[in-house]
Amino acid sequence: MHITWLELRDFRSYEALRFEPDQTVNILVGDNGQGKTSVLEAIGYLGTTKSLRGVADEALIREGASSAVIRGSFDGRASETVIECEIPREGRRKILVNGKRPARMRDVLTTVPVIAFLPDDLDVIKRGSAVRRDYLDDLAARLWPQAAAFQTDYDRALRQRNALLRQEGRAADPVTLDVWDERLAIAGAQVLQHRRAVATMLQSHLEDSYLVVGGSGALRWSYRSTWGSDGVMDDDGLVGAFVASLGARRAKELEIRSTTVGPHRDEPELMLDGRNARSKASQGEQRTIALALRIGAYRLIEEVRNQTPILLLDDVFSELDPSRAARVLDLMPTGQVFVTTAREDEVPIRGRRWSVRDGKVSP
Repeated sequence: MHITWLELRDFRSYEALRFEPDQTVNILVGDNGQGKTSVLEAIGYLGTTKSLRGVADEALIREGASSAVIRGSFDGRASETVIECEIPREGRRKILVNGKRPARMRDVLTTVPVIAFLPDDLDVIKRGSAVRRDYLDDLAARLWPQAAAFQTDYDRALRQRNALLRQEGRAADPVTLDVWDERLAIAGAQVLQHRRAVATMLQSHLEDSYLVVGGSGALRWSYRSTWGSDGVMDDDGLVGAFVASLGARRAKELEIRSTTVGPHRDEPELMLDGRNARSKASQGEQRTIALALRIGAYRLIEEVRNQTPILLLDDVFSELDPSRAARVLDLMPTGQVFVTTAREDEVPIRGRRWSVRDGKVSP
């Protein structure tokens, strides 16, 4: 899979851009603030339907503009796919695939495989459990379209249940709560099963990648459930365990008006030699783990989807010594790569050079 052209209108600092990259390696060179990362962000948005930087859609619209538009054409093994995203300052965004609204928005997530290496990748190790839950959920949604559907169902049921718990002036109806307990449990069991599948399938890639990029020790996922799911493997058993856990905590949850157990409160952690990498790993070890996570995700998408992801490397090589940078690239099969850098001599691979300056990209 590779992108053949990218068009931007009023996106970030770009008033208008038409960019036709090379099918292999593209090196975007320019000073900070010139728009290098925005090109990668636009490609990433077409593949993931959200900003790689984790910002709200409104932040992507050029100052003074009413909307932003991203369009890109992607060439796969058998066909070409054009994806267009219009992001308005007010109202709902519009996403088209080959000129039509997709029947299910989640299907867009598996259309264009993209993996990005960003300077803030350390967040998945250093920050709280929510970031690691999101990492597992996002990767699951990009591997299996149904995973995103279960996540949506779970979030909807959680909002409804919390709304019942927060009713003013009267107690929540127990029968209605029972209904939402069941719905929450059915969706929650599937969210957990998909997280487990990602963590299990990722494990071998994670171990290999960590050692190859210079890490030492045993790296693995640990997953602590808040609702009695540890050791329960079948769907019916998970639903039963979740419903029972909600029932046991109902009185307390009515008091505090919030759902206190479920996948939204689970605690996935990365363990290095049995130690929590968030608090015990050094800065260097955490950086190596972050690299291994991205490489593992790249290889897992390739394995499950049978597609080579587009690789986005945002100022990554300034943080790596040459030998480690070379090892990172050796783990990636040949595909389309985009690299941003302020110094071309830091990039350990050859490719087509593009100058990025004042919102323009030129050879």
